[in-house]
Amino acid sequence: MESLSLSNQFLIAMPNMADPLFAKSLIYLCEHGEHGAMGLIVNKPSGVAMAQLFDQIDLPLDDEDLRASQVFFGGPVQPDRGFVLHRPVCNWQSSLLVTDDIALTTSKDVLIAVSEGKGPASMLVTLGYAGWASGQLEEEIAANGWLTAPADTGIIFSLAPELRYAAALSSLGFDPSLLCGDIGHA
Repeated sequence: MESLSLSNQFLIAMPNMADPLFAKSLIYLCEHGEHGAMGLIVNKPSGVAMAQLFDQIDLPLDDEDLRASQVFFGGPVQPDRGFVLHRPVCNWQSSLLVTDDIALTTSKDVLIAVSEGKGPASMLVTLGYAGWASGQLEEEIAANGWLTAPADTGIIFSLAPELRYAAALSSLGFDPSLLCGDIGHA
């Protein structure tokens, strides 16, 4: 039986998530298949400003709004590596096409374009990503660790980070305080 891909979906941490790295996390899944899954936490600023990141990689960044914007904690895997979730797709050297309109790029050329004022219209930059081995994410979902919901790019690119988790939860159409973390067996 072919499994359903959760690419281009939100993973919403259950309210009772105990792991401090993932508690109240909203993750955008970029890839999900037989070899596992990978996504980016999109609601946890890292405390690093884009100005610091661009200074560190020796690129100028003159746009004051961009300089002040936050780099996000994308997850615990490869926390020293940058990931750029963006739209439109464009032609960067190392990009994973998530949808016809959204891509994940890991090559420096996208940041060079940003420094030249030619970057993508919308982007979210993270350090690190969240990853799952084959079958691991499905087990965590079955154990009531995560809710899934269709991704909404407006939540990722237009809402303030502190509003994203609640907005994704409310998109499910029920009150999350009514959720129970226990697993029942009949």
